[in-house]
Amino acid sequence: MEHDSDELQIAEQKRAALAYLTEAWDEAIAEGIEPDILAHAALFAALSDLIDTYGEDAVADLAVSLPDRIRRGEFTLQRTIQ
Repeated sequence: MEHDSDELQIAEQKRAALAYLTEAWDEAIAEGIEPDILAHAALFAALSDLIDTYGEDAVADLAVSLPDRIRRGEFTLQRTIQ
């Protein structure tokens, strides 16, 4: 039961984090920051934080897995089904 509670808490934190990031993203776009510039800055900030937490090797391993995950649509919010 404790494991389920931990997973639920993590899922809630992820939803809250995404909501905060979406709000900040929308505000930056409204202020005139180009989406691609914002995306690069967000990636830099995220990777830097992950490196501080887990180290360069672990983050490099994560980065290697990204192309396949991207191609599978794991990060695609609006999918077109044909």
